Amino acid sequence: MYKSVEESKIQISELMLPSNTNFGGKIHGGYILKLMDQIAFACAAKHSGSYCVTASVDKVNFLNPIEVGELVTMKASVNYVGTSSMVIGIRVESENIKTGSKKHCNSSYFTMVAVDDNGKTIKVPGLKITTKTDAKRFIKAIKRRESEDERNLDLNKIYKDIDTHLNTLNAYRVQVQIK
Repeated sequence: MYKSVEESKIQISELMLPSNTNFGGKIHGGYILKLMDQIAFACAAKHSGSYCVTASVDKVNFLNPIEVGELVTMKASVNYVGTSSMVIGIRVESENIKTGSKKHCNSSYFTMVAVDDNGKTIKVPGLKITTKTDAKRFIKAIKRRESEDERNLDLNKIYKDIDTHLNTLNAYRVQVQIK
């Protein structure tokens, strides 16, 4: 069974309230992450037809602050499917409802895994690619996964032989006093 990207897309909008601010008076990043996790779940559950759990979150760069009173819109779509996992792409925008001015606040990729009632992974439907944008997003997800695998191999080498890598620290503001 295959489902198109369009069949699982989700969009939510929420007015940002003073109760969601940080000490600097901007909307708290943790609150935005919570909303992103919720929309990732909804999108993954809609695609898979099952309960889903968050396996990982790719880097989240907060590009622009979100102000109290702005309308935040999050758009989520399935970018990639594996056997039981799905990569959900999320875009966050805010809009000044007085001026209509919009800004891109962040984007991220959540890896969600479909599970049954016992917490065991289950197979998810494949993905129908119907646009070049869908294809681009799927290929980019493959490339991100390959890069992450390479990165993990490189990082594991450091743990296996730290002595070979200690000279790397010479270029940084660190004082090494290993005994």
